Amino acid sequence: MSTAPVAGRLADKVAIVSGAGQAPGDTIGNGKAIALLFARAGARVLCVDRDEERGQLTIDAVNAQGGQAALCVADVASSGGAPSIAAACEAAFGPPDILVNNVGIGDAGDGPPHKLTEEAFDRTLRINLKGAWLLTKAVMPGMLARGHGAIVNISSLAAFAGGFQMAYEVSKAGMNRMTLSVAMSGASRGVRCNAITPGLMDTPMAIGGIARKRGIPEDELRAERAARVPMGFMGSGWDTAYAALFLASDEARFVTGAILPVDGGGSARIG
Repeated sequence: MSTAPVAGRLADKVAIVSGAGQAPGDTIGNGKAIALLFARAGARVLCVDRDEERGQLTIDAVNAQGGQAALCVADVASSGGAPSIAAACEAAFGPPDILVNNVGIGDAGDGPPHKLTEEAFDRTLRINLKGAWLLTKAVMPGMLARGHGAIVNISSLAAFAGGFQMAYEVSKAGMNRMTLSVAMSGASRGVRCNAITPGLMDTPMAIGGIARKRGIPEDELRAERAARVPMGFMGSGWDTAYAALFLASDEARFVTGAILPVDGGGSARIG
C-alpha cells in the first residue's frame, strides 16, 4: 500500500507535520507515514517532534526515498513552541501551505471519569487540543493573507466512542469542534480545515502502549482489536496518511469542515 503512485500531488507545496518522529519498529505511526507520503507526493516537509532522535529517523527515511525534509525539535503545547515551528518552516522552505496537527498522547493516568487523575486530564488536553490550536493560530494568519491553506487534524474514533479514556476522548471531541470552527473562519479566504478520525489502528502508540499497560503480548492485542473492526482487520499509519494526502491536496479544494472516519466501519455501527 505504501508504494501507490502519488508523485506530483503536492508539488511545490510546503507542509508542517507535527508528531512526525517515531522510534524504530516494524509498524509505522501516523506522523511518520504522513511525512513520508507527503514528501513522496512532492511536498517539502518540516517534521516536528519533541524527540530529536526520533525526528531524525523520519528525516533519514524521507531522504532515503529522495524527498526533502527538515527537522524542528519543539513542544507544540509550550508558549513559544508554535511560533518557533512557524519560523523554522519559513527559514527552511518558506511559508506553509499545509499543516497537519498530529501530536497526541494517551496518558497513563487517563481512565473513566471516576478514575481519571487531574494531572492526566490537564496534560492530555494541553498537548492534544491546546497544542493543535496553538500551532493553527501560529500558521493560519499567513495562510489567510496568502489566500490558501489546508489544515488537517488527526483526531480519533474515540471522539465518538469509548468511555474508558475520558481525557483522550474529550481532547479529540474538542479537536473535531475546533476543526469546524477553523473551517468556518477560513472558508471565505481560501483556508480549508478537515479532520481524520482513525479507528483501531496498528501503530506503535496504540499497540505498544496498550500492550504494556495491560501486560499482554502485542500479537494477542492485535488479534483482539482486529476482531472488533467490522472489516476484520486494523488500519495502519498509511491509511491515515493517504486520507491526509487527499485532504491536503488541491483535489479536496471543495472539502472543508469534514470529519473523515478512517476506521474500517467502526463508527458506522455505533448506536
